[in-house]
Amino acid sequence: MRYAIVTETYPPEINGVSLTVQGLEQGLRARGHEVQLVRPRQASESAPGAEHELLVRGAPLPRYPGLRLGLPATRKLVAQWQASRPDAIYVATEGPLGWSALRAARRLGIPASTGFHTRFDEYMRDYGAAFLAQTALRWMRRFHNGADATLVPTRELQRFLQDNGFNDVVLLPRAVDTRLFDPARRDDALRAQWDVKADALVAIYVGRIAAEKNLDLAVRAFRELQKTRPDARFVWVGDGPARAKLQHDNPDFIFCGIQRDETLARHFASGDFFIFPSHSETFGNVTLEAMASGVPTIAFDYGAAREHLRDEVHGAAIADGDDDGFVRAVVRIGSEPVLRAAMSAACREAMARMRPEQVAADFDELLQGLADARPRNETYDSDPRANREEVA
Repeated sequence: MRYAIVTETYPPEINGVSLTVQGLEQGLRARGHEVQLVRPRQASESAPGAEHELLVRGAPLPRYPGLRLGLPATRKLVAQWQASRPDAIYVATEGPLGWSALRAARRLGIPASTGFHTRFDEYMRDYGAAFLAQTALRWMRRFHNGADATLVPTRELQRFLQDNGFNDVVLLPRAVDTRLFDPARRDDALRAQWDVKADALVAIYVGRIAAEKNLDLAVRAFRELQKTRPDARFVWVGDGPARAKLQHDNPDFIFCGIQRDETLARHFASGDFFIFPSHSETFGNVTLEAMASGVPTIAFDYGAAREHLRDEVHGAAIADGDDDGFVRAVVRIGSEPVLRAAMSAACREAMARMRPEQVAADFDELLQGLADARPRNETYDSDPRANREEVA
């Protein structure tokens, strides 16, 4: 089969969407399929790109340094796909490039699926524009309802979208690479670089350092923990617009910047527990990565935590909105080494059963099903589902 994946973000950019898309692409290739990757050209790139890549014009994305929006490219995609037609496409992002891909697919009668990776309606609230939340939801609904299927990683999100008028919402669970994320990667030399003694306590956060991650709560919880464990240290892995102020206000915190692959796995495994206070994750891959690394996790009970984290077994799954409960969980788990050890073993055991190869097989089956269901000569001049979307 020949597939095309369209995305605004892809490694070496480091975020949950880019890494998820890369995993899906590599999974399809491992199953013997031809995969074209369509993405924006990065500012540092001048070469045409790899043979399997189609690079389009891009523009900087505000508030996300290093990321670029793909500019509209419908004509280019139509010409490319007329010359080398995919059996089905997957559109990972809702930017201008994603809209262009759906238009081109409709024009050529190519079946299309989309991935729902980001709760932009929640982001509106995090950035002080809650009045735009419903507008963002209508915009996302119109985009995704232009495809044959919308893929989501959790049952919770599937129900939410179905209840809000999204059509053909399909569950595609995620997995984690347990060969990469492994407790065996714990590194005393790395902890020594953090100036942490062997028996000291290390809390770790991994992710974007930005307003939407609710990081003030992580700081509050850690400061409360320090009242009983003054030796505790807080390690931050990642970058973002809130880092400078956070680092200025908390000079005792350890900031490691963006880490990748084996180095990231070493950082995860070298922490003693993972603090993840975000309210706005569509999934939260880092939850699985922490658990696979044998690191007990404190998170709110939605997304990956609701699917995979058992409260009091793998850490704490806190009711959304219960900030005081989140603080109490950080203090309790951070203060009880025997409890953390039991949770660590349980985390690893739970993740050991997960297989990325199964995710690739399920993704492949879904795309093949879309291709089999659409006659090759069926084309549209406009969105065939427009009459199913109410006027905003």
